[in-house]
Order: sequence, then C-alpha cells, then structure tokens
Amino acid sequence: MKQHTLAMLLGASLSFGSALANAESEHNIHVYKSPTCGCCTDWVKHLEDNGFEVEVSEVDNVTPVKIEAGLTPALSSCHTAFINDYVIEGHVPAGDIKRLLSQAPQARGLSVPGMPAGSPGMEMGDRKDPYQVLLFNANGQTRVFAEHN
Repeated sequence: MKQHTLAMLLGASLSFGSALANAESEHNIHVYKSPTCGCCTDWVKHLEDNGFEVEVSEVDNVTPVKIEAGLTPALSSCHTAFINDYVIEGHVPAGDIKRLLSQAPQARGLSVPGMPAGSPGMEMGDRKDPYQVLLFNANGQTRVFAEHN
C-alpha cells in the first residue's frame, strides 16, 4: 500500500505504513473508526480489557481505509484495524486476534462482516446471533477461522 495515498485520503499525516510500524508489538493495534460510533468504542474497550494497547484514529470516512487495506464490500464492517501485518475488520473477538497472531497464517487478516448482535462491542442484552470470523487473503478469498454463539 502506498503510504502517501492513505494520508491524502484521510487528510492526515498518518498512513497505513506508519500504522504497521506503530503496531510492531504483538498486542499493539491501530483502529480507524468514526468519532460517533458507540459500538466501535465498545470494541476498543473489549480489546483493552483483553490486554491490547489500542491506538485510535477517528476519521469521518473509514471507506478509504478499507479500500487501501484491500477489503471487499462482502468483508466490510464499521471499523478497520491493523496489527502487525494483519487487517482486522469489524467486531472480531480479542481471542481470535491472539490466535491469529500465535498461528501466523499466510493471510491478509480477519473479518466479522456486518455487525452481528452478541459480538464484542455489539452486546444487546441476552441476544447472541451466531456469527463467523473469516480469515481472508489478498484476493478476498475466505475460510471460516472461528464460529461464535
């Protein structure tokens, strides 16, 4: 990814490359989210409660980040994060991120498409919809990495 492209799209000096450089430690994650999204804020808290150091960049439009990260619309959710060389899209549980880092598969990242009730940050009382965490590659091909609820 071209570092200057994301910075221009976001109107900021921060780029994908520098986000990865900042996430060199296994548990440092950089999250791009809307400043008004409560479920994204709750997901960040979930990560912090599970031992992650979280840097948050609030942007008015997360779509350019998703495009630069190579996410397809089918993989998309409300926030996008970067840890080590991986993209984390949506409400991925912290345990699945830790498993990804531990196993280090050749992949682009993990995604929980949409915003399933009961996923971290999307708690809605007792409602817990079943959902899958997808492992995806640079071509957008997926396989199930984990199933929840």
